[in-house]
Amino acid sequence: MARYFDIHPANPQRRAITQVAGIVRDGGVIAYPTDSCYALGCLLGNKDGIERIRAIRGVDDKHHLTLVCQDFAQLGQFVHVPNRIFRAIKAATPGSYTFILAATKEVPRRLQHPGKKTIGVRIPDHVVTQALLAELGEPLVSSTLLLPGQEDPMTQGWEINEQLGDALDAVLDSGDCGTEPTTVIDFSQDEPEIVRRGAGDPSAFE
Repeated sequence: MARYFDIHPANPQRRAITQVAGIVRDGGVIAYPTDSCYALGCLLGNKDGIERIRAIRGVDDKHHLTLVCQDFAQLGQFVHVPNRIFRAIKAATPGSYTFILAATKEVPRRLQHPGKKTIGVRIPDHVVTQALLAELGEPLVSSTLLLPGQEDPMTQGWEINEQLGDALDAVLDSGDCGTEPTTVIDFSQDEPEIVRRGAGDPSAFE
């Protein structure tokens, strides 16, 4: 059964963040708020956790997961950012964007696109998420908390806990964070491609 954490959205309780980080380090899968909607997350090396996320979402290993990073420096450890788009991405982070870029050797092959060798990365503009990422010191492998057969992501922490408590190790509730997913931009080709229009303004990349 998941542990339920009621966390202040502007001033996250340090003790709660430390406890959640401990659960994640111990192999846990969590539901947590972001600046676009709730997400499922675990650590990069947690193979079992990644499979649990896919099972909750009802997707197979062809469904791409995202690396949620604390800052631009951390993002740069896991993807190659070409000089031509460096400023554009840096100016848009943190924010409600997911960028698809060529993965570095730090990303396990099972998480990369099999043909393109890419991975989606993002830096959320959310106080609670940032506090957790800072405590962990490494990114979270994540997926939007959208259940099979549903059109919209889940938005309420208490509801997530009631419905998915048996499948998770922790639920972080800091209030409603909306239902609109990130804007996804693919930078793996010569020209940027807007794969999905969402919470982030895509005009800077068009």
